[in-house]
Amino acid sequence: MKNLATPRAILDVSIHPVSDMAQQPATAAPARRLSLPEFVALTAMLMALNALAIDIMLPALPQMGADFKVAEENDRQLIIVAYMLGFGVSQLFYGPLTDRFGRRSVLFISLFFYIVAAIMCVYAPNFDLLIAARAFMGASAGGSRVIAVSAARDLYVGRQMAKVMSLVMIVFMSAPIVAPFFGQLMLKTMSWHGIFWVLAVFGMVMFVWVLVRMPETLPMERRVPLNVHTMFRNYWKVIRTREALGYTIASGLLFGGLMSYISSSEQLYHEVYATGDWFALWFAGAAVAMSISNLVNSRLVERIGMRPISHFALICFVIVSIVHAVIALQGPIPFPLFYTLVILAFFCIGFQGPNYNAIAMEPLGALAGSGAALIGFASSFVSASIGGLVARQFDGTVTPIFIGHAVVGTLALITIFITERGKLMKAHTGTGQEPMSPK
Repeated sequence: MKNLATPRAILDVSIHPVSDMAQQPATAAPARRLSLPEFVALTAMLMALNALAIDIMLPALPQMGADFKVAEENDRQLIIVAYMLGFGVSQLFYGPLTDRFGRRSVLFISLFFYIVAAIMCVYAPNFDLLIAARAFMGASAGGSRVIAVSAARDLYVGRQMAKVMSLVMIVFMSAPIVAPFFGQLMLKTMSWHGIFWVLAVFGMVMFVWVLVRMPETLPMERRVPLNVHTMFRNYWKVIRTREALGYTIASGLLFGGLMSYISSSEQLYHEVYATGDWFALWFAGAAVAMSISNLVNSRLVERIGMRPISHFALICFVIVSIVHAVIALQGPIPFPLFYTLVILAFFCIGFQGPNYNAIAMEPLGALAGSGAALIGFASSFVSASIGGLVARQFDGTVTPIFIGHAVVGTLALITIFITERGKLMKAHTGTGQEPMSPK
């Protein structure tokens, strides 16, 4: 046992059940160790690169639309949607790359191009090139998301990963809480160009943090050869894994509803409810609701299990969304009722992300990079496509958005019902299957 490197060889943490450690191949211990708080903070900030690039832009959309003389207001949503489309597609490539070359080296490339893309947005001469630069920025950020989830799966499995990802999400959710406030404050002293300079600086900070502190979590003996045949074979293995496929599809559907809300949020709060400068506060409230559910999930998931919690929360989300859609069809909704239902819906969504990721990643083992990539593709590209389509139906009322929520929530529930063979809310014993071999 002296030479066996457990997850503790990489992180100095206190939650490592024997069953999890037994599933990890023997590796040499890295030169550096991260405490659990630093690992959670670093992982959360890597994922926050994506959240900031979306949420900090929301208050600036009207100014950007005016500067580029965008005729159709709904076209401003492309600044968000294009980013998410690039973010989603790129993850399909980052997955095999990080499984072959390790987490750190690929992450450095991702962060470098994120910085470059942010500067490209500053100097975009027209709206079309701005959208192209935003898509490139999203494609650059895809690596940070894949590697954050892959590194967590390198070290944890099953309920332990769900707990860690819940802690990550609590920190990560600070981005959508504070980002619109910062965006709004910056617009009082600078143009929207300054927001992209701030994103470039944040990318530089993360580059240095990773360089100085982050160890490699994927040892050489667990790396997978890189070629087209191997890439498609690994993705096919992931697709053939029932839990990975089912929860990936459900994630794409559910977060499509989330993206439709985010893409149209500036219009919902400014045009439908005329909240003015209070937009950032009301937008932050939904993020706070998700943070609270992430915290609750981190406390309960080891005792109750991922499936009972996420399935029950999804059923509640569907009920809330149907109620919201039915009320919206009757006419204008008073703001207090609208906002209460939004908070309830987002509270339910907060239980989905960490648990879906953990359930889908649990049987993948050495294919963590490919699995994280495919799941990330679904929860970003697919959700951006669905969310963008729903958001573009915005007609000056909340009705199209929340009919969309009811539809995608119902489809996600049906998908999970099929995946679990009709057995919802049943906890699985143990940590799941043995890690999948890449060979």
